[in-house]
Amino acid sequence: MKVGIVCYPTYGGSGVVATELGMALARQGHQVHFITYREPVRLEGFHENVFYHEVSALDYPLFQYQPYESALASKMVDVVKFERLDLLHVHYAIPHASAALMAKSILREQGISIPFITTLHGTDITLVGRDPSYRPVVEYSLNHSDGITSVSKHLKDETLINFKLRREIEVIPNFIDFSRFKKTNKEHFKKAISPNGEKIIMHVSNFRKVKRVEDVVLMFDKVLPKIPSKLLLVGDGPERINTEMLCRELGNCEHVRFLGKQDAIEDLLAIADLFVLPSEQESFGLAALEAMACEVPVISSNAGGIPEINIQGETGFLSNVGDVDDMARNAIYILEDETRLKQFKKNAFAQAKRFDIVNILPVYEAYYRQVLEVSEPVVI
Repeated sequence: MKVGIVCYPTYGGSGVVATELGMALARQGHQVHFITYREPVRLEGFHENVFYHEVSALDYPLFQYQPYESALASKMVDVVKFERLDLLHVHYAIPHASAALMAKSILREQGISIPFITTLHGTDITLVGRDPSYRPVVEYSLNHSDGITSVSKHLKDETLINFKLRREIEVIPNFIDFSRFKKTNKEHFKKAISPNGEKIIMHVSNFRKVKRVEDVVLMFDKVLPKIPSKLLLVGDGPERINTEMLCRELGNCEHVRFLGKQDAIEDLLAIADLFVLPSEQESFGLAALEAMACEVPVISSNAGGIPEINIQGETGFLSNVGDVDDMARNAIYILEDETRLKQFKKNAFAQAKRFDIVNILPVYEAYYRQVLEVSEPVVI
């Protein structure tokens, strides 16, 4: 198949999943065309069967905001026509689904039929998509998609509650590429972070309010007197300054490292003993799954789709949003006993294997074929 993948090229989960999926499809012999405004962060180096098409919006003084959606639709039309694509797969509904629908309408008038699948990732439905500024367009675009998938059952349920959809939603979970995310020996690196054998606690996010990064610091402050440990905070965003100020107020800065945005997350996870994800809302919790693939148990909130991957008392623990006392108790329970910690690590890895891309990729391929079978053939 020749598949066009439309996504955000940033560090967010939707862009990561779209890029990893595209590269996996390419390894299976499919031809994959990424269509976005910048090369995706995980699309590194040359990959056979992978092509990148940059979307450029006109910088015209009349426009306060560049009309990216129109430029994206035009680029989709161009790529579909001249690369003879079979299918478009757009990740994150806004504005990708409406742009795909516009491109499909334009191409239909030229005698070309191109089906498109929309994958829902979270805030495109639970936050931004529900805003009155976008809701009618999102709902219309989803109802005119040739297929819809969501990354968790929770997100599917939320979508059906908040939007009047006539189309079925297929749940296809996020996945892990174990050729990249796996436990490796980084003891030299670990000794540099924890020279006296301190446990390493880690959090990765975009430091938005919904991630509740301050809860990580508050939890760590309760763990520190019981368990000698270090906290690694990976990522950057609007809440970083507040989090830094909180560390200073608590007086634990010497045990906390802000590492900023990192590409090789797997190298950091290789030295972690515990991963913390206290988010107020998560459609899936990909960061937690990546940690589990590297044999790191998870302390998380019980929000959104996280309970679908983090199993209470087996791969880690779930707490109510904001309950830092409970998160601290659970963290201490896992870290205070080495035998117990090893079992949690083993369980985390076993759970992550269920989401191996080797298992999930055939599900996507089958869904692609299903959509193509009921769609009109492409005529060029």
